[in-house]
Amino acid sequence: MAKLSVNINKIATLRNSRGGDLPNVVQFAKDAQRFGAEGITIHPRPDERHIRYQDAYDLKPEVYTEYNIEGNPIPKFIDMVLEIKPTQVTLVPDAEDAITSNAGWDTIKHKDFLVDVIKEFKDNGIRTSIFVDPDLNQIEGAKATGTDRIELYTEAFAHEYKLGNKDAIKPYADCANLANTLNLGVNAGHDLSLDNIKYFKDNISGLLEVSIGHALISESLYLGAENVIKMYLEKLK
Repeated sequence: MAKLSVNINKIATLRNSRGGDLPNVVQFAKDAQRFGAEGITIHPRPDERHIRYQDAYDLKPEVYTEYNIEGNPIPKFIDMVLEIKPTQVTLVPDAEDAITSNAGWDTIKHKDFLVDVIKEFKDNGIRTSIFVDPDLNQIEGAKATGTDRIELYTEAFAHEYKLGNKDAIKPYADCANLANTLNLGVNAGHDLSLDNIKYFKDNISGLLEVSIGHALISESLYLGAENVIKMYLEKLK
């Protein structure tokens, strides 16, 4: 069964829109775990427009499942992760002005940089994952960086699946199969939802973890967070 890690960025976005502390991101993380979530994901950005760096520290003592911190490994991000020592760090090459993550790493072009960063995290006992597009060459490049896992960027799959094109799963399945042979763990995330998660999981060999935020929080507005988390867990069995 793939683990469900709930990305709580959208909770922070809602909080920040009023300038107070409602909803409280730490309390939501505690509740999500109580409802069955097997991990909490945050993705702080340099402008702190949703998750703040202080949130990352505040969450550390309250996340008793798996704590996954995503982000572009700029010096401030690296220092924070090394201080907090989460279960996993997921490296994402997002530009500062990006609304959301929109591409995976070029693991060949940026190999030397990734090797150095990943080694530092692993030397400190932090599991590493890197965000990648579903491209076989990039999976092979990821292996050469020394990362523990990859996270497949699933926006293209989600878009095509919504249009009825289920064949869009093929490059993801091929990449997962290659990762399995290379002894790379497979995570996935971006635009996965209650509509597409079961089909994705059923076709991805060795899927270890999915990170879901925007869809899960949006679905929770209608169905309730506890109910939605349990629905995801059922589909991930």
